[in-house]
Amino acid sequence: MVDPADAAAVEGQLGRPPRGLRAVAHRCPCGLPDVVETAPRLPDGSPFPTLYYLTCPRAASAIGTLESSGLMKRMQARLAEDTELAEAYARAHADYVARRDRAAAEAGVAPLPPDMQSAGGMPGRVKCLHALVGHELAVPGANPFGREALDALPKWWQDGPCVAVPGGPEAAGDGAGESPEDA
Repeated sequence: MVDPADAAAVEGQLGRPPRGLRAVAHRCPCGLPDVVETAPRLPDGSPFPTLYYLTCPRAASAIGTLESSGLMKRMQARLAEDTELAEAYARAHADYVARRDRAAAEAGVAPLPPDMQSAGGMPGRVKCLHALVGHELAVPGANPFGREALDALPKWWQDGPCVAVPGGPEAAGDGAGESPEDA
């Protein structure tokens, strides 16, 4: 069960009620959720392949800047040239699918089709840094490109929480807490 304050924070971050919310997968150093775990199938049965969903608008904006810088294109080129990196990325994909399948089993719903991509283009493409960073934050050490993108991000939490939530962390702007780089 997700704490109502966390669900309210995620709704404020997204600007809409979250769909298929299962758990907080990672907390921003400001104290709010920044990655949530979502159900592999929405309440209406629709497939939802993004198990780890980045919710913090500040982190999302910073990642968007990385994407527009051409980082994904450079990552994609390296993926084609570096066998070890490709193997690590394939392991990240396998980890993601296994976790998503466990979530489906826990929810008592059918797993997603085996040919459905996991997230972010894995295992053959680099398509969405938001999904790859979400995976890395939720499962530190799991995603090489998520880690690389995370290491390139500014400290999005420094100015305090991205949304105000009654009963949530104060928007003190002290940036206190463990850095996601340390995760």
